[in-house]
Amino acid sequence: MHQNYHFLRHLTEALRQETTGLKFMECFSQEKDELVIILAHARGKNNYYRPFFIRATLRPDFACLNFPEDFNRARQNSADLFENLYDLAVIDVRQFKNERAFGLVLENNYTVVFKLFGNRSNAVVFQGDEVTDLFHNRLVSDNNLHLSELDRELDQTWEAYQAANYDHRKVFPTFGKEINAYLAEQFEAIPAQSGPSVGSKPTDGYSPEQRWQIIQETLNLLSRPAFKISLWHHQPTLTLVPLGEVMREHTNVIAALNDFYTTYNRVGVIAKEKGDALKILQKRIQRTEHYLEEAFQKLLGIDGEVKNEEIGHILMANLHQIPERAERVTLFDFYRNQDIEIKLKPDLTPQRNAETYYRKSKNERIEIEKLQENIALREGELEELKNHVSTIEEFESLKLLRKYLKTNSLLSDAPILSPTQLFKHTEFEGYVILIGKNAKNNDLLTKKYAYKEDLWLHARDVAGSHVVVKYKAGKKFPNSVIERAAQIAAWYSKRRNETLCPVIVTPKKYVRKPKGLPEGEVILDKEEVVMIEPKGM
Repeated sequence: MHQNYHFLRHLTEALRQETTGLKFMECFSQEKDELVIILAHARGKNNYYRPFFIRATLRPDFACLNFPEDFNRARQNSADLFENLYDLAVIDVRQFKNERAFGLVLENNYTVVFKLFGNRSNAVVFQGDEVTDLFHNRLVSDNNLHLSELDRELDQTWEAYQAANYDHRKVFPTFGKEINAYLAEQFEAIPAQSGPSVGSKPTDGYSPEQRWQIIQETLNLLSRPAFKISLWHHQPTLTLVPLGEVMREHTNVIAALNDFYTTYNRVGVIAKEKGDALKILQKRIQRTEHYLEEAFQKLLGIDGEVKNEEIGHILMANLHQIPERAERVTLFDFYRNQDIEIKLKPDLTPQRNAETYYRKSKNERIEIEKLQENIALREGELEELKNHVSTIEEFESLKLLRKYLKTNSLLSDAPILSPTQLFKHTEFEGYVILIGKNAKNNDLLTKKYAYKEDLWLHARDVAGSHVVVKYKAGKKFPNSVIERAAQIAAWYSKRRNETLCPVIVTPKKYVRKPKGLPEGEVILDKEEVVMIEPKGM
């Protein structure tokens, strides 16, 4: 909020008192995206008499002013700026209406405007209405600015609020994200007493009149010199409204801005990067929890229904009671001690109908096993994500934080994909077989999506896909499944066209990936080899 119009109104008033009558003595830059202005009453022999320092940091990611008590200019790597303004007196400090900009008004019709427009922030020198100099010359469009056009007239009456369909953001674009967040909290806290008045539009259960009253109270709050340095969304924030965890409060706007500048630069960078990473992780946690909720509900739905296998048993136990070509039949359900109506295919015999239900039962078991496998996988991912959150919250070193984020690939907000979305896959006799697509994808499969109980396969001594057969709790891998997976590993290798191919078969726990090994390469601690004919899916 340090760039917000309502905050700048307080700052402009304070600067008017501090700087009016001082002379523009010096302006220079010795850091990229930063300029320093020295104002003073007079030049001394070796120094300035009662100087006032303005330091403007105008980076794309952080634009802020502060006012150090002293500032020592470097002897090297320092460039003079705006030299034609030297020795001109400050006659006023001007706040532009409803805009994130203010200006030092100097003699000879010059104005130095601080344009605090987020990543387009700049210091612009005007003479009269025209631009004569820029701090950031890369912002070429600023050359087309006109001083007379910087004021922004806004209709902020009740009638304008009505015309905007009671959307205060359209009427008060100067509020910004912090004030809008505060208002959202206030709107949730106060319910409508008797509903909207005649002609009003209800909004989330609160009357427009009530909201308008809250807005007016907030405007009064913004006019008071109560400046709060808060931790909001994991980073230091300077606000005029209670928001987040309030750390310190000031009544002097210059002291508040100096405190905020120091706080942001001390903890703000690591707090911001922490916050960005935690936002990404929270989104992934929410998506994973949503998936788990849906999967559990689906599993409960399947489990709560009458099982196809049970229907098959009921049919087989009552074959003699089922009329020919019947579409439905009511039989005694000995599992639940009551009658049950069973749907039949009239063109099939009762026994074939029972076989159909047994086949559905097999698919049902496969679906349950896949759901349970995916649930177990996502539960593991959820626990891992929560561990990442706990670890990141403890970091105090920016270097270590960045290394951790990079090592664990936590900088992307890409949605979590299931193994069958990430890799080629097939099923055989109820076992899921995953196949890597390339060297990088092989590493992902082996390092992140294969567990120690899974079976790992690869064509021996040639480049090829990593193949993983997912483990099924309490079951030994059948030879037929191992042979099929080996055929696939041989097919997705450089030995595809050979009559027989040697394929390595080993539990995943014997596969290692030491640091520095090229993509797709691993080391095996134990292996068996089978000779197999390559065969695709």
